[in-house]
Amino acid sequence: MVPAASTGEVPAAPTTCWKDVGVYGDGSCPELPRFVHCRNCPVYAMAGAQLLSRAPPPGYREEWTEHFAARRELSQPSKTSGVLFRIRTEWLALPTQAFQEVAERRAIHSLPHRRRGLLLGLANVRGELLICISLGYLLGLEPGGTSDGLRSRYHRLLVVNWDGNRLAFPVDDVHGPYRFHQQELKEPPLTLAKANPTFTQGILYWEQRAVCLLNADSLFKHINRSLS
Repeated sequence: MVPAASTGEVPAAPTTCWKDVGVYGDGSCPELPRFVHCRNCPVYAMAGAQLLSRAPPPGYREEWTEHFAARRELSQPSKTSGVLFRIRTEWLALPTQAFQEVAERRAIHSLPHRRRGLLLGLANVRGELLICISLGYLLGLEPGGTSDGLRSRYHRLLVVNWDGNRLAFPVDDVHGPYRFHQQELKEPPLTLAKANPTFTQGILYWEQRAVCLLNADSLFKHINRSLS
């Protein structure tokens, strides 16, 4: 089979010589040394032009007209994300931008006369002494209102920075960042485990668990006032 390119003729109908003797066939086309690849051959280009200029099949225009005329609901992108973590049995979340590091468990050194309450002490994180607080104590999640046993029980230390205030707090577990739509937030139920409603922005449902999304502004303002 000699393609029309060798004779200068233009085929009346699309040929598929590239599948028989061209680069997608056995490569025996005598024009291959000249054109190197079938896509450089005028026969291949003419076949493509004929394919694009062919008459549309019945109902083609109507089908695409209906497709583009149909009303579509545009989904909002997930512009909000929070880091999920657990204290005792409660899953909580704070905005992702508040977090700087998830550190391994390390010693928290208590301060004189400050062994109970919000302030746990100081911890060395990458050579920097950070104030460690008990978020569980603040939210009423530590039994008896004390956090003495937390220094030896926790598994991760979360380092946060909000409005230039850098501190850390221990947690029992960390899931990591979770993206969600703002409209997914639900009003917190009255029975939500003891969390102060002042610090609650809403409730997320993740893997059949209720996660309390904390209001970072009010939470850290209260922490700063308590530590000053």
